[in-house]
Amino acid sequence: MGLPRKLKDFILFQDGTSYMGQVPEVTLPKLSRKMEEYRAGGMSGPVSVDFGNEAIQLEWSAGGLIASALQHYGASSHGAVQLRFAGAYQEDDDGTVAAVEVVVRGRYKEVDMGTAKMGDDTTHKYTMPCSYYKLMIDGATIIELDFMSGTEIMGGVSRNDAVRRAIGM
Repeated sequence: MGLPRKLKDFILFQDGTSYMGQVPEVTLPKLSRKMEEYRAGGMSGPVSVDFGNEAIQLEWSAGGLIASALQHYGASSHGAVQLRFAGAYQEDDDGTVAAVEVVVRGRYKEVDMGTAKMGDDTTHKYTMPCSYYKLMIDGATIIELDFMSGTEIMGGVSRNDAVRRAIGM
């Protein structure tokens, strides 16, 4: 038939440490290109010119206090924290499971400790702008973005080698 694979389970790791059972929700980075419309004489309509990637961020929620995550707030390096999302996406047609991994590096911009109320659940939310992003499905790299090195690889093909060569990189 063709039903989509659905997320059945996931774990979030920070610098190799598993947060199994502690992270109920992860908002994976939204990938977006910076585009500007261009229209000149003789054109019957505008064309969007691609100027590369927009900023990306990953957000996640902790079910409560995680001291090892809080210790990374205020890190001085753009890639000080590595997060790895490992998800299992299962197809309902035949039960096959795809291993999906998203690896990002960045530093925490915001930690929202939420509301403290006796007898109520607590949630802490972390927001991390990313300088590195890698999406893998069943071990194959689908997208890899390294903003600091100017690397953009989609489906195993480097998209900006010619530009990098032109500027001496």
